[in-house]
Amino acid sequence: MTDIENLSFEDAMKELESVVSRLERGEVSLDESIALYERGAKLREHCDKRLRDAEERVSKITLNANGEPGGTTPAEGL
Repeated sequence: MTDIENLSFEDAMKELESVVSRLERGEVSLDESIALYERGAKLREHCDKRLRDAEERVSKITLNANGEPGGTTPAEGL
């Protein structure tokens, strides 16, 4: 399995969808279900973090006098 921290948002979402699908089908053992659930929880957490980071970056975009993007302000921690 790929290290979750190295996944892009899109790749993490695809894997999370796969995990959910496998769990919904119920075709895996109890132990595998538990492992899939735990990985799914970590994937969801990773996706949430990536979304929050993106929202913060977008909120830092500044507009010029015409209301068009004119630059960015430094985001804390970036």
